Amino acid sequence: MPTLNYILLAVDAPERSAELYRGLLGVAPVELSPTFALFVTANGVKVGLWAKADMQPTPRRPGGVEVSFSHADKAGVLKTYEAWTGLGLEVVQAPTEMDFGFTFVVVDPDGHRLRAFALSDNPR
Repeated sequence: MPTLNYILLAVDAPERSAELYRGLLGVAPVELSPTFALFVTANGVKVGLWAKADMQPTPRRPGGVEVSFSHADKAGVLKTYEAWTGLGLEVVQAPTEMDFGFTFVVVDPDGHRLRAFALSDNPR
């Protein structure tokens, strides 16, 4: 079975997007150019930001991918909400309780959804 360890997002401007993702991921890119940026997170997951104009085959609809960040508790989610809204990211779902736990969603400049969540101890 292959290992899922790499997320590749189509973006307008990788260098600009890398500035945002540097703060979101808490690490500097290991590769950065006008057409591509690569991050390796503390747990080894790789996040690539590729200029959609250079991708082959051309993405059908860039944006719309959801990248999720888990937290141990509601307080962690709220701290992330404050940080991400402080960056000016558009909120598409305010912090709320859902059947799986506490969550919110913002979008990056390319339309990718960024979700932070904490699973509830007693899912509905």
